[in-house]
Amino acid sequence: GAMGGSASLIPRDLLGEYQELTFLSKQEILLAYKRFSELLPKEERENACSARVPKSQILTLPELRANPFQHRICHVFSTSEAGDDSMSFEDFLDMLSVFSDSATSDVKSHYAFRIFDFDNDGTLDRKDLEQLVNCLTGQGEESRLNSAEMEQLIQNILDESDIDKDGTINLSEFQHIVSRSPDF
Repeated sequence: GAMGGSASLIPRDLLGEYQELTFLSKQEILLAYKRFSELLPKEERENACSARVPKSQILTLPELRANPFQHRICHVFSTSEAGDDSMSFEDFLDMLSVFSDSATSDVKSHYAFRIFDFDNDGTLDRKDLEQLVNCLTGQGEESRLNSAEMEQLIQNILDESDIDKDGTINLSEFQHIVSRSPDF
């Protein structure tokens, strides 16, 4: 049947390379390939390895549909030069790899940091933290914090995490918090 043929669409040497470069098993990579090609129009599925899936399609994945950071996740994992946050198969694999249970906490916290760094400047400042809190509390009026509560919360986060007291959280400070609270 058609299913049987799907494995052969990833050349064997590439499959081995993907296994070395990700935290995914061979089965997971083949399943990822199947899922990725199903996001493409039928006529592009033959060449899924070289096609790009638009962000609008990526956002339909069950893992991302309810994720408050879906746009940031697409942005961080996309290598699109057009800046449209579309994904190649390799981008898609990277994303699944980081979110897999086998990824190390160091890798996970590194990507979490990049996802939370809304302005992409390499540190989490008050503005980033405010957007982070808004993403987590949802956009509904009743769940949103008022400005005093927001200010207090951000101050608490900085007091806890900003070791060098420069008013921002850098990657090593962030990884330090994460290592203290693994369920974070």
